[in-house]
Amino acid sequence: MSVNPALQPVLEAMAPLAGLDWENTPPAALRAMMDNPMAAGEPLEMARVEDVMLQLPGRSIPARLYVPKGGGAHSPLTLFFHGGGWVIGTLDTHDSTCRELADGSGSAVLSVGYRLAPEAAYPAPLDDCHDALLWAAANGAALGVDASRLAVAGDSAGGNLAAAVAIKVRDVGGPALRHQLLIYPVTEADFANASYTA
Repeated sequence: MSVNPALQPVLEAMAPLAGLDWENTPPAALRAMMDNPMAAGEPLEMARVEDVMLQLPGRSIPARLYVPKGGGAHSPLTLFFHGGGWVIGTLDTHDSTCRELADGSGSAVLSVGYRLAPEAAYPAPLDDCHDALLWAAANGAALGVDASRLAVAGDSAGGNLAAAVAIKVRDVGGPALRHQLLIYPVTEADFANASYTA
């Protein structure tokens, strides 16, 4: 199977990590190696990019708002939860992803810097993402977006969190979501299936 040429630079950047002992490398060391932006080239220009602190019950967590060109008070809002195995990943590692999502969808994107394991054990990341959604639904006007049209998105572990948040808001009665975008989400723990092996 041939590799999409657009992915070749990503594969080359990750090649030195092929022999890494993921299970026995301390989280701080993994973060030092991995928590860097992977964008190639200049970042996509947005109408507005703003770092905000979400004041959640008993804690505050960082987030970053991306409003695409032509966006504003009429823009829907997508909350994005980054991947990284619930252990690594930051607002910066997924900056280009959030810019591309905002630019391609026309939705404003609020990237959520949820607490990470092992320092913050489950259900802390899920609680952060769920509470961030509740915060966003109540603060759309302050963000300058239309929080009556909400979506969740995430990649890998973030895709798992997006799916879990969607299930949770369904079960507790809102806020209603218009969409969920799951990018190679962790939804199965079977590492022996054919697609995972391939």
